[in-house]
Amino acid sequence: MPLEWSSVIEKYGAGFLVPTVTGGKFLKISHADDTAIYIESPIWRATLDRSNLERGVSLIEEGLISRDPGLFVEDYMLYVANQRATSVAHILKNLGFLDETETFSIRC
Repeated sequence: MPLEWSSVIEKYGAGFLVPTVTGGKFLKISHADDTAIYIESPIWRATLDRSNLERGVSLIEEGLISRDPGLFVEDYMLYVANQRATSVAHILKNLGFLDETETFSIRC
């Protein structure tokens, strides 16, 4: 299923705390708009471009990028963008695009 951006804005538009892949911590989304998701911590801020997120989901659906959260991070950096790939994994897991595993697989 493609990434429905209207659902992203509905869920994250006013801000959201996304549980991390391994749990126990949260990624703070300050807001989302038509072009990006905006994340922050006490010491940094970053923008996750809509086009990159949509491309990542498309490559997951095509089977080029792994649904395993750990492998996804490597694949996303290689095939999409080196733009806060771990943060993208937390968000895409929260949206149901990545597996529910909390462990990391090894690719041989």
